[in-house]
Amino acid sequence: MSAVAAMRLPVQVDLSGFIALLRRLQVPHRVAEEAGEQVLWVPGEQLAEQVRELYARYPLGDAAALLEQPLSLPRESGPGLIQQLKSSLLTSIMLALTFVVFAITGTGENYTTIHWLSFVDFRVQGDYIYFAYLGETLGSGQWWRLLTPMLIHFGWLHLAMNSLWYWELGRRIEARQGALMLLGLTLLFSLAANFAQYLYAGPSLFGGLSGVLYGLLGHCWLFQRLAPTAAYRLPPGVLVMMLVWLLVCMTGIFELLQVGAIANAAHVGGLLAGCLTGLVGGALARRHR
Repeated sequence: MSAVAAMRLPVQVDLSGFIALLRRLQVPHRVAEEAGEQVLWVPGEQLAEQVRELYARYPLGDAAALLEQPLSLPRESGPGLIQQLKSSLLTSIMLALTFVVFAITGTGENYTTIHWLSFVDFRVQGDYIYFAYLGETLGSGQWWRLLTPMLIHFGWLHLAMNSLWYWELGRRIEARQGALMLLGLTLLFSLAANFAQYLYAGPSLFGGLSGVLYGLLGHCWLFQRLAPTAAYRLPPGVLVMMLVWLLVCMTGIFELLQVGAIANAAHVGGLLAGCLTGLVGGALARRHR
C-alpha cells in the first residue's frame, strides 16, 4: 500500500500533541519536512481522510476530550517490505552494496579481495601482514580507499548489527533531510572515522559501518535537541546504550578476551563528526523555523 500525504502544514505548527494522539490510537504514520512544510504520511487514502477529520476535531491531541469520548480508527497494515525499500532507496542501496562486498570478501576472510578495499594496501606473507602507508597508497591514485573500509565486515554478527542500525538511522535521515543529505553524511562520517582510526593506530586492517553509525547517531541526537522533529526522536535509552557500549569497547575487554579488535578511534571520530553536523543542521533548522 502506497503512502499518502494526509496533511501538509507549516513548520511553525506544533504537531507534537497530535502525533502523540496518533500513537495512542496506534495509527501508522511518518512525519517529514519537505520544502518548508511538515508532511504527515499515512498508508492509504482512506486512513488519510480519517486522520484529517481527527485533526480537525483534536488539533492539539486533547487527552481530556479523548477520555470523555474515546475514539478509534480502523488499523491498516503498514507498508510492506518492498514499499519500505522504495521509500528509503538510498538506505537500501547502501545496505545492498554492503551485502555484495560481504559476499565478495568471503564474509571478511578473503584477504585477496579485502586488500583492494582496506584503508591502506597490504600484502600477506606467511603469518605476517605488511601494510603500506597512507601517502604511498594515495600517491598511487587509490583514493577510493578513503571510503571503502565502511563496506568491509568481518563475520555475520558484525554485518547484522551494523546493517540493522544503518537501516534504522539511515531511513530517519533520508525521510527527514533527503537522500542526498544521507549520502553526504555517510561519506563524511566514513572519512572522519577512517582517518581517526588511522591516526590513532597507524597502518592496520579495520572496517565496518559502525563509525558511520555513531556519526548518524550523533547527528540525530543533537539535531533533535536543537530542532525537535519526530523523525529523529529515538527510543528512550538508545543513546545511553550506544555510548555505554562505546565506553565498554574502549576498556579493551574484547581484546583481552581475544574476541577481536575494536576500532574505537573510528567510533569516536564518527561520533564527533556527527555531533558537529547535528549542531550545524539543528541550528539552521531552528533558525529557519
